[in-house]
Amino acid sequence: MPSATDPSATEPPAPDPSGLWIAGAGGVGREALDTALAPGVPVAGFLDDRQHGATVRGLPVRRPAELEPGARYLVGIADPAVRQRLAALLDGLGAEPVTLVHPRALIAPETLLGPGCLVMGGAYVSSSVRLGAHSQVHYNATVGHDAVFGERVTVYPGGNVSGAVLLADGATVGSNAVVLQGRKIGAGAFIGAAAVVTRDIPPGAVVVGSPARPLRGA
Repeated sequence: MPSATDPSATEPPAPDPSGLWIAGAGGVGREALDTALAPGVPVAGFLDDRQHGATVRGLPVRRPAELEPGARYLVGIADPAVRQRLAALLDGLGAEPVTLVHPRALIAPETLLGPGCLVMGGAYVSSSVRLGAHSQVHYNATVGHDAVFGERVTVYPGGNVSGAVLLADGATVGSNAVVLQGRKIGAGAFIGAAAVVTRDIPPGAVVVGSPARPLRGA
């Protein structure tokens, strides 16, 4: 394992054409690259329409539509709707989503991660958890026992999802937010940073504060 002062801890190796393609060359995409570098997963480059033709962290950037059938990919974008669109495009091209887990993340027994999941360093995912396809658990976030995630769920850094919580498709838990035991979070709901969720949240709601309440005007 490279040390913090080892250049290989921050600089990617030469592009590997047979390696993983990361869709999204922004902040989460680069954090996905960090997650891949830690266990030595070969990375071919990034897929990003806005930055195609450029180089990011020493790796080439291509258009997502240029990906070849059979290539492996991971969507490194926080927005669940964009994640859904890109995954559908890449699946339609015959590419294969892969799950990426940092070696300093902890995944407990009897937990299942769907295809395309991203679990960053310092995250803890407890026993008997189910993460749906293309879900993300960011660094230092925790997920309690028996929690169930739909597809494209996001838990931002420091988020705390308690046991037996259900997060439907596209739900997001903000940085340092807490979702208490057994709560149900509807599809597309957004839990603001540092909010404390004490009751179920309906689909599409944006809630903030402690206890979490709907954002005025949302």
